[in-house]
Amino acid sequence: MLFGYARVSTKDQNLDLQIDALKAAGVDERNIFTDKVSGTTKERPQFQKLLEILRAGDTLVVYGLDRAGRSLRHLVELMEELRVRGIEFVSLRENIDTTSATGKLIFGIFAALAEFERDLIVERIRAGLTAARARGRKGGRPKKDKKKIELALKMYSQKTYTIKEIATATGVSKTTLYRYLKN
Repeated sequence: MLFGYARVSTKDQNLDLQIDALKAAGVDERNIFTDKVSGTTKERPQFQKLLEILRAGDTLVVYGLDRAGRSLRHLVELMEELRVRGIEFVSLRENIDTTSATGKLIFGIFAALAEFERDLIVERIRAGLTAARARGRKGGRPKKDKKKIELALKMYSQKTYTIKEIATATGVSKTTLYRYLKN
């Protein structure tokens, strides 16, 4: 089944051009979802509703790529999500149609870009951790001062102070204190 999505950035703008193009592409008006919000915002309620409705074998039709994705990164992620879910994608302005061989190639390029980006992020993280270790730094939160922990535990064992008072006096958070008490 064909589903369409149209979006304009402000309430003053008109959706007619996009809706007409979606109808001309064969999308039933009842299956067209619209939002009047900026493309940079994550809150696009009708788009989210549409993504929940789409099932394997359905086709998402948009007027242009910029209507579907907030950024290139977001668009790549969306394309990958659609591919995994078995949903076809059509962008009318850019002539991308994943039901065709050329469209599948474009889709594959998007998937490769997504994988490439993920690999780059992992490489950067590993390089950063290696550089930090070379400088003698370790990952994770720094350990609390043993003397402060011992004092906190001693105060707790006296049963005259509340957890809040112990935490304030020693600088050891309540969560940390509870963790040491548990052990």
